[in-house]
Amino acid sequence: MKLGTTLLAAAAVLFSAAALNAADDEKSGKALNEAFLAAERAREAMPGAAIYRETCLGCHDGSVPKAPLTRMLGAMLPEAIVQTLRTGVMRDIGETLSDDQRIAVANYLTSPRKFGDAKATALRQCEASHARFDLDDGSEGAIWGQQPGNNRFIPAAQGGISKDDIPRLKLKWAFGFPNASRVRSQPALVGGSAIMGSHDGRVYALDRETGCVRWTFAASGEVQTGILVTPWNKGDRNAQPIAIFGDGIGKVYALDARDGKLLWSARPEEHGSAKITAAAAYHDGMVYVPVSSGEIAAAGNPAYGCCTFRGQVVAYDARTGRQVWKSFTVGTPVSQGHNSAGTEIFGPSGAPVWNTPTVDAKRGSLYFGTGENYSDPATETSDAIIAVDLKTGKRKWHFQGLAGDAWNMSCGTSANANCPKKPGPDFDFAAPPVLVTLKDGSQILVAGQKSGWVFGISPDDGRLQWKRQVGRGGLLGGIHFSLAAEGERVYVPVADTDVGVKYPGDPRPGIYALDARTGEYLWEHPIADTCGGKPLCHPGTSGSVTAGPGYVLNGSMEGLLRVHGGATGKVIWQYDTTAPVMTVNGDTAKGGAFGGGAGPVMKDGLLFVSSGYGYAVQAPGNALLVFEVDGKGAAK
Repeated sequence: MKLGTTLLAAAAVLFSAAALNAADDEKSGKALNEAFLAAERAREAMPGAAIYRETCLGCHDGSVPKAPLTRMLGAMLPEAIVQTLRTGVMRDIGETLSDDQRIAVANYLTSPRKFGDAKATALRQCEASHARFDLDDGSEGAIWGQQPGNNRFIPAAQGGISKDDIPRLKLKWAFGFPNASRVRSQPALVGGSAIMGSHDGRVYALDRETGCVRWTFAASGEVQTGILVTPWNKGDRNAQPIAIFGDGIGKVYALDARDGKLLWSARPEEHGSAKITAAAAYHDGMVYVPVSSGEIAAAGNPAYGCCTFRGQVVAYDARTGRQVWKSFTVGTPVSQGHNSAGTEIFGPSGAPVWNTPTVDAKRGSLYFGTGENYSDPATETSDAIIAVDLKTGKRKWHFQGLAGDAWNMSCGTSANANCPKKPGPDFDFAAPPVLVTLKDGSQILVAGQKSGWVFGISPDDGRLQWKRQVGRGGLLGGIHFSLAAEGERVYVPVADTDVGVKYPGDPRPGIYALDARTGEYLWEHPIADTCGGKPLCHPGTSGSVTAGPGYVLNGSMEGLLRVHGGATGKVIWQYDTTAPVMTVNGDTAKGGAFGGGAGPVMKDGLLFVSSGYGYAVQAPGNALLVFEVDGKGAAK
């Protein structure tokens, strides 16, 4: 089968799973699908397509395990692909091509981005007084979950914004990410800077007070993860805090947080579909990297030998980059015969890890959630919460939220050769479990699933303590990317869109509060659909929420940032992030839908909000918005 045909099949699968049912009108869905396929045909007619087929496809079609799959290469920058062919690891192949041919291949792989399209935006560089990394600020480091238990609670002493301050929030400055149409990275607020990744693969360190640029670093692919920064001794002038993150082609980077210089990098998994979409966790000099993949989409090609990727968490020495252990979520894939197209297929597979692991130093455990299996046979560790030993990665226990969930993007399409025999609903644990300490000193793990169910689990042995169905569920949740907790009160955001598949029952988009001890409702706050037919607009919350003292910050798929009172759920302030704003660089930017792991974060009276998920039929954007309390100013 020719590459163009296989790519069209995979593209159609991707589109139908993510977008075809986004519109209630069947004709609208068909029109969108036809437009997408027409664009893909035009892409296959690009000059670089034939060059890639003749020169590169033999390795990147899955026959060489270490070679990234074709669709994964699209996560790279065109400039990075050209550099790889000129002087990088593929220079032996690149030497057989002219420079124009190398550029044509890069343009084809990364379309609609093109080599040289990157705008030379005149970024506002910091003067010396704002460029210095403050070793007295943020010496506790920065982690995605704010606390090791991933409760995403920011106390008053750290955030500096009280519940009474919320109605007086005003925009202080904004930054528009150049050459970007989405924002998925949560900033790390340390050293007087905000360090975060971007769509075009660059990591920026921005001065927190002014938004000027201290330094940048160019990764090979899109940086979707939050930035982890290791702690240091406050005031130690010789300290070297390390900023750690992953990119869209599965590489991990460690930078000197002071100046952005590369310290080490690694690719924890050599599978061609591997990528890193969630922030790493940190404990006692070790960094724990979750690994997910895009093989679920490659399965849409009947000629692809689905599936061989295995979800995993990989532990590194944070300072040296030495790999200490790797813990897989499923066993080694073996042949399962052939699909209807005659292609050999494999299993078990999948159970990717989309979420930041949860650290439990008391028990010496690390907890993380897994997604569905990609192929038969289904395993007990898909759609599960897994506990492993912090030091060795050895599995302690697992809790499965839904058995038999094997699914990939060939399911429900005409090219369904790789669909499992009894496809499941794709109900991952995409959000990490939250370790909640109760008033009596005991602890419980609270985990939310895309099915809409929330579970209370014993951290000692994984036994179920309670369960509560809060949402209806769906491909985008149910509960998608996070929970948050303030004390025993657990905040549960629910998406419940009809994107991809319409599930039975009534959707319940909104945010809800549960008692961590019992799973009982404390309050319910469903969100009415205020989109009014606006394209790429959905009610409810897919992204990450953040708790403060007496309130919870909730960015919706509509692009609205709402702040709810913690005791009642009542909205006490909201801001439309989709409105254009002037940036510190003198241009305009605007946000879009909230999604992924980029939740709001606070430090010393400043609130940082990145907006513009731009994925899975949600509105794009490229804005980082920074708020302060009117009349109060940021703490110094």
